[in-house]
Amino acid sequence: MSRLRHWLAPFALALAISSPAMAGITSAQQAAIDKLMQRYDGKVPGASLLVIKDGEPVVRKAYGYADLQNGIAATPQTNYRLASVSKQFTAAAILLLAEDGKLAVDDPVRKWLPSLPPATADIRIRHLLSHTSGLIDYEDVMDPGQEWQLHDADVLKLLEGQGRLYFAPGTDYRYSNSAYCLLALIVEKAGGEPFPAFVKARIFDKLGMARSVVHVDGSDTVPDRAYGNSEIDGKWVRTDQSSTSATLGDGGVYSSIDDLAKWDAALYDDRLLKAASLHEAFTPKTRTPEPDVPYYGYGWRINGDALWHSGETIGGRNVILRYPKDRLTVVILSNRNDPEPYPTALEIAKLFRP
Repeated sequence: MSRLRHWLAPFALALAISSPAMAGITSAQQAAIDKLMQRYDGKVPGASLLVIKDGEPVVRKAYGYADLQNGIAATPQTNYRLASVSKQFTAAAILLLAEDGKLAVDDPVRKWLPSLPPATADIRIRHLLSHTSGLIDYEDVMDPGQEWQLHDADVLKLLEGQGRLYFAPGTDYRYSNSAYCLLALIVEKAGGEPFPAFVKARIFDKLGMARSVVHVDGSDTVPDRAYGNSEIDGKWVRTDQSSTSATLGDGGVYSSIDDLAKWDAALYDDRLLKAASLHEAFTPKTRTPEPDVPYYGYGWRINGDALWHSGETIGGRNVILRYPKDRLTVVILSNRNDPEPYPTALEIAKLFRP
C-alpha cells in the first residue's frame, strides 16, 4: 500500500494544511492518483508527488524507495537531483541580477565570457535563456569515453575550441545544456560569488528552501538524498552519476517537493522576482518543434495555459507542471530512469482542473 508521509509536519508555505484528510480531494481522486503512481510503489525506486490547488497542498505523498540499495523509503523531504528542472533557477538568478542592474539580458555573452570564439559574437544572454543561441552541445564534442565529471568551466573550455554554431543566434531553436552552463558562469561573474552560493543566498534562503542545494561533490551534503536507478535486464541497478552529472547551470539543483512548494508559491507574487521579471520568464520567446512545447520562455516550457519543465538524468526523471490560471501545480520527482513522469502529471492535473 502507498504510504502517505508526514501530513502534519510543518509545511512552510505560509499556508496551513487543515488536516491529513486532504481537504479538496475526494477518495475517488486519491484512488485515481494511486493507480497512476502504482509503478513507483513497493520495493522499487520511488517518487514524491505534490499537488497544490489554490495555494494549498492537497496531495503530498511519497512512494517506493529513495535509496533502494539501503532500504530507505522516499518521503516528501527526499531530495532528488532535479536535472533540467534546475534551469528555472538558473534563469531566475539571471533575472535577479538584471533587476540589480548588474547585467542585461541583451548583453553579448562575450562581454562576460570573452574567451568564447568569434563565432559567438552575436549571442546575447537572452539567446542562452531561450535556447536560441545556436551553441554547440557540449555532449557532441566531449570525449565519449570520458570518465571524469565535467563542470561548467569545462564546458566553456570545450566551446572555446568551436568555431561554428548550429545556426545564427535568434534564428532557430535547439535545446541547449551548453547555454545554461554558460549562464551559471555569467551569474558567478556578475554576482561576484560562486553559482551555488548565489542561488542559496538569493533564492533558497530567501524562500526558506533550507534543504535545497546546488550540489558540488565534496563541498556540501545533500540531506535525505535520493539515489538514481536504471532497470537493466529486469533488475534495478544504481546509476546515480555520469560524466555529465556535475554541471550546475543546466541541472545541478537537488530539491524536494516540500521545498518546491515554496518555489511555486513565490511564482505568484513578488517575494522573489518582480512581476515584470516573472512576465519575461513566462512569455513565449521562441517556437519549438518539441511535443507539447509550442513555445519556450526563460527556463520554462509553455503550452497554452501550462508552464512546465521536465528533467532527465541518469537514473532520475522529474517534472513540474503549473496551471497558474487554475492555481494548480503538479510536481513528480523520481529516482529511476523510467517512466517519463510528464504524462502522469498531465493525468493527475486533469483530476483537479475545471
